[in-house]
Amino acid sequence: MKNEFKKIGVGCLFAITLLLLTGSCTGPGNKQSNQKAIKNYYAAYEKKDWSMLTSLLADDFTFTSPNDDHIDLKTYKERCWPNAVNIKRFDIEKLIVDGDDAFVTYNGWTTGGKVFRNTEYFKFKDGKIMENACFFGPGISYPNNKGK
Repeated sequence: MKNEFKKIGVGCLFAITLLLLTGSCTGPGNKQSNQKAIKNYYAAYEKKDWSMLTSLLADDFTFTSPNDDHIDLKTYKERCWPNAVNIKRFDIEKLIVDGDDAFVTYNGWTTGGKVFRNTEYFKFKDGKIMENACFFGPGISYPNNKGK
């Protein structure tokens, strides 16, 4: 009977240790990998590298903005990717990652020297960006805007 308790105790201790190690290693790793993916998302625009961008996106990626409602990747490439030609750089002001959710506020700089400020919400699935919702700020709103 004593040996049975030892076996159960050792098994429980092993299971608890495994859970603690998995939880503490996965959490920060996801946070860091999600932060890196977001930074690479903006770097892809700076480098005008569509392949770099698509490597970060889930197959069922959608994009939402005041001008777009959950558009798919094909439509995103047609409507949004042409902005890359006007992007000089992004200065990330705030990047908050909470599991598979992230918010980013940044100032973007156009090749013409104009600034635009946005906040974006990212949703991750299996390490890929599944969703991006962009909220335009003051200024020119987005690089190809001809209105302001």
